[in-house]
Amino acid sequence: MSLSSCQKFLDTKPSDFLSPVNYFTTLEQLNFARSGVYNNLGGAMTSYANYLTFAQADESFMNRTSLTTGPWNYFYNSADTYVLAMWQNLYYGINRANVVLANLDKNPDLPLKNRSIIRGEMLFLRGYFYFQLACYWGGVPLKLEPTSSIVNVDIPRASLKDTYAQILKDMEAAEPLVPRIDSIKYGGGVNKSAVRGLLARVNLYMAGEPLKDKTRYTEASKWAKKVMDDPLAAHTLNPSYPQIFINLAQDKYDIKESIWEVEYWGNNTTQWTEAGNNGYINGPASGTTWGQDAAYMTITSKFYDVFENGDNRKWWDIACFTYGAKPTKTMVTHPVLQSIKNGLQPGKWRREYESVTPQAATSTPINVVLLRYADVLQMYAEAENEINNGPSAAAIKAINDVRERGWSTGVKSISVTNGGSGYTTAPTVTFSAGAGSNVIPVTATATATISGGKVTAINLSRDLTGVTYYNEGQYTTVPTITITGGGGTGATATADIWKKTDGDLTAVQTASKASFLAVIQDERMRELNMENLRKFDLLRWGIFLQVNQDMGNRMTTEGYAAAFIKYYTNASQKDLLWPIPSVECVANQAVEQNPLW
Repeated sequence: MSLSSCQKFLDTKPSDFLSPVNYFTTLEQLNFARSGVYNNLGGAMTSYANYLTFAQADESFMNRTSLTTGPWNYFYNSADTYVLAMWQNLYYGINRANVVLANLDKNPDLPLKNRSIIRGEMLFLRGYFYFQLACYWGGVPLKLEPTSSIVNVDIPRASLKDTYAQILKDMEAAEPLVPRIDSIKYGGGVNKSAVRGLLARVNLYMAGEPLKDKTRYTEASKWAKKVMDDPLAAHTLNPSYPQIFINLAQDKYDIKESIWEVEYWGNNTTQWTEAGNNGYINGPASGTTWGQDAAYMTITSKFYDVFENGDNRKWWDIACFTYGAKPTKTMVTHPVLQSIKNGLQPGKWRREYESVTPQAATSTPINVVLLRYADVLQMYAEAENEINNGPSAAAIKAINDVRERGWSTGVKSISVTNGGSGYTTAPTVTFSAGAGSNVIPVTATATATISGGKVTAINLSRDLTGVTYYNEGQYTTVPTITITGGGGTGATATADIWKKTDGDLTAVQTASKASFLAVIQDERMRELNMENLRKFDLLRWGIFLQVNQDMGNRMTTEGYAAAFIKYYTNASQKDLLWPIPSVECVANQAVEQNPLW
């Protein structure tokens, strides 16, 4: 190439760079930039969180011995790629939000309403990204203007208190600007209910360790109550606990329960794809015919045992089956040994319900839920318990509402009242609606056992869908049992059924502030497991290290594999926070590393 042609080439203005000087002048351009900020919700923050957050607690653990180093087993350092990816993704999101905020009013002729909504979204998302940084790293450098130079990059860390002050400032400023969820009609956009619910969460975290600002409990209660009392949003619990997660798998919005979600879509067969790993790494192992699941996660025996009899959330949250070639599912029995409980898999995220086909092998379109109404109720109850030095009637009701939603109304037990005589084969057992029922029941199924010509027992059949453990049905009144066939006569039996109110807390559980907090700590595990909240709950309660050591001791006693026991016993004081990535420490000479790293 001649010198003249080279000079001409170098003088050409770049065509692939969008300068803020000429951009942000139309609504289309603003919405394009706005989408870029939302995109960071679907990046490393949520995808990696499925590996890193709930795997660092007593719900589950990473079951891959081949993955020898990482935050999930507390054998890592400041050069860890997962730690760096999280840090970078969050700051990318912050910088993108800063760019939009700095250029939002460039064209004052654009409708003020549109600009105000985008301003609210950007403020809230920036606050949310900083909230995630505070949860993982503590106080961090606060960047509130777009990056415009590679020179002034030495920014010291703000204190944790000041970091939270900025989070509150952004989120509170966003609350009056963003639209109502009932007006946008989907959970993927920032909405007023989401902002209020996250403000409740932020204040609850500030009230706990390490800040311990007890005044924040009042604010947490206030913001949660705003969600609960909003007559237009009219939030309520989905009557079916499994349906919440089936909806997420099928891209169906349920804005009454699922308030804020990270949007995923596609199966990697087209350019229009934003796929994650929800259901791929944290669900039951499956072959390709069900949608492949690598099943990186294994539950703990503590998680298995935390559920009470009658609580059907257990059988959705824990896979009580294994997948075979579609449509085969093999039911597994109740584990007898504690060590076997540690080998079961989470069941909340099930790829069999995905609506996008063909399914991608290593990614999924299942949305990640960031805030559910059940969480709001629990946060409200916890804050009220602290404010009143014990549970109020409203706080107890909030917890009972969540428990009742997940409780069985099926057959609880069956008693043979007369064995009859002359039975040569097992008779047929049928259930019919009980007296006074005005609801068509979901019918239970059971089989009879005979001995010496008599019916000696009637046992519920397994639920072959894996939604519940037994095919126990759903009833409002006790069903009538009829026994026919089998060559004999005279056998009779009666049933007892669960009632929703059987899930209500006892007087002992609500007797004191301490007993009610203990209930909430277990309830959050039962309800919100595998939703990337458990580790931060344990941290703010100040019991993170104790729980990890207790889990290590428990698994040792149960005779579980030593390779996984170390995932808990490795946890130490330095693991209360992650290390600042070494790349950041090199680039930003003003940043200080976290203690003990």
